[in-house]
Amino acid sequence: MTHDVTAAAGSTRTLLTCGIVAGPLYIVVVVLQMLTRDGFDISRHPASMLSNGDQGWIQIANFVACGLLFVACAIGLRRILGPTAGPGATWGPRLIGVFGAGMLGAAAFSADPADGFPPGTPNGTPTTMSWHAGVHLLVAGIAFLALIAACFVFTRRFAAAGRTDWAAFSGVTGAAFLATWSLIFTLQGSRPANIAFALAIALAMVWASLLAAHHRPRPATA
Repeated sequence: MTHDVTAAAGSTRTLLTCGIVAGPLYIVVVVLQMLTRDGFDISRHPASMLSNGDQGWIQIANFVACGLLFVACAIGLRRILGPTAGPGATWGPRLIGVFGAGMLGAAAFSADPADGFPPGTPNGTPTTMSWHAGVHLLVAGIAFLALIAACFVFTRRFAAAGRTDWAAFSGVTGAAFLATWSLIFTLQGSRPANIAFALAIALAMVWASLLAAHHRPRPATA
């Protein structure tokens, strides 16, 4: 019995370690592409557009790897929070899982080239959208909403537990993500809004990874 418990705890630690890795991995891979892909400008192009061109496989692989890591993280969070009481024990992990699944969907259905990227693409917003780009927008929207909702679900959970530091971090992250996403629609084409949204996504990724680290059980001591 002790061996089974130890093995289960070890696998849960591994699952949550996946979540710890996911956020930084996604950010680093995107930043490296920002610095090396000709014609890409984060103030004009969302990271999803990196899936286009001869090197588009890098971003597709990034979506797949990080999506799988976040799904694994969600399973680990469910194991940790499942037996506990309080808000968020069920829906918190589920929403992280939906976010991970959304990243997998973003890998399967790529955004269209636009506004000069990849090089050779006409400048400006395309007048038409492919079906796979439409699906990409749908799954990305669901993923973003899930991650925003997860921030607020954990805000409530941490507040109920008296963890005002984590409650504030979670709430600010969710609010920043939601606010900058709204700016994208109200200030279409605004470069500052695009940069703010990219930074909010990075913040949310970091939050999710730190959340996994916070819940990761420590190895049993001899």
